[in-house]
Amino acid sequence: MRNILLLTAAVLFSHSALAAGPADPVQKVMDITVKNWSGEAENWKYVFDEDMLTSLFSKDFVAQYREASKKPAYEAESGETGDPFGYDVVTKSQDGCPLADVSVTPGAVKDGVTDVTAKFKLWACMDEAEMKATVDEVHFDVVEEDGRPVISDIHRVGDEGRDSLREEMATIIKGEQ
Repeated sequence: MRNILLLTAAVLFSHSALAAGPADPVQKVMDITVKNWSGEAENWKYVFDEDMLTSLFSKDFVAQYREASKKPAYEAESGETGDPFGYDVVTKSQDGCPLADVSVTPGAVKDGVTDVTAKFKLWACMDEAEMKATVDEVHFDVVEEDGRPVISDIHRVGDEGRDSLREEMATIIKGEQ
């Protein structure tokens, strides 16, 4: 009987240890973003590569991204879809330093959406103290889909408030950008 209890406890523990939390897909996106901004171009990986897109993002996000990709921000190779943005969607930039002081924090759940906040310093290598100390903030809407957490939107926080990558994709699809 004791062996059965120990085995049951081990199975339950291993299952709960493997269960993904709402911060997991965001942490994966941030890990890729940190690596991309590290200066090692040969290891660069697009956060919307097919494997990342289908494993970290919601089905609605994926469908909208694929539609927006039909209108790339720059010329794509013949027969390939392009990037609809032309910039890093997490940092909302084309320039910057290796990311510093990166944190990922799950927040409150509202209407089935967990607000996961990522903070980082994009300009830590700069000489100007004010710029060097700037902390960027990005919020990820994380939902559960097919029993796993996935990202359904990305919101960069700036002087104008929070934006929405989904709204930006809708604008691209309409041809208004």
